[in-house]
Amino acid sequence: MKTPPPPPPPPPFLRLLVLIASITAAIADAPSAYELLERYDFPRGLLPEGVQSYLLRSDGSFDVYLGGSADCEFMLTGGYTLRYGARVSGRVQPGKLTELKGVSVRVLFLWFGIDQVVRDGDHLDFHVGLLSTAFPVENFDQCPRCGCGFDCQDGDVGERRLPPPLSET
Repeated sequence: MKTPPPPPPPPPFLRLLVLIASITAAIADAPSAYELLERYDFPRGLLPEGVQSYLLRSDGSFDVYLGGSADCEFMLTGGYTLRYGARVSGRVQPGKLTELKGVSVRVLFLWFGIDQVVRDGDHLDFHVGLLSTAFPVENFDQCPRCGCGFDCQDGDVGERRLPPPLSET
């Protein structure tokens, strides 16, 4: 008894269509950058609105890409201005963002890079070199918008009223 020959392989364009469909399905199921922050025990408001894409590697290193080519900047009460570059990178693990690049704060006339954010219970500790300042997590429940921050109304520049820092080290 003779066995029938195996079926011919699918045409290349059919294989390409299957590959594209698989990639599209994987992307559609991928969490947003904001959902990913929450999975690592951070509030979504650590990132401004407008994240276009992100890349999270198996070692925890990441790149987040904001829409547009310009930096995202907004003011906070107390004389602080936050700036997010078009690309923010670093390393994430539960409750800890380290090796941050692309996020800075202006104090008076000087810009300082925020290099680490640590979740400590109901507070977030922001580290700028050897200095750190803590704020309640609930202050970051909503995402700020570029240009007007947390309290945007009709395109006006808004400010989020953050309480004074809990501690400075």
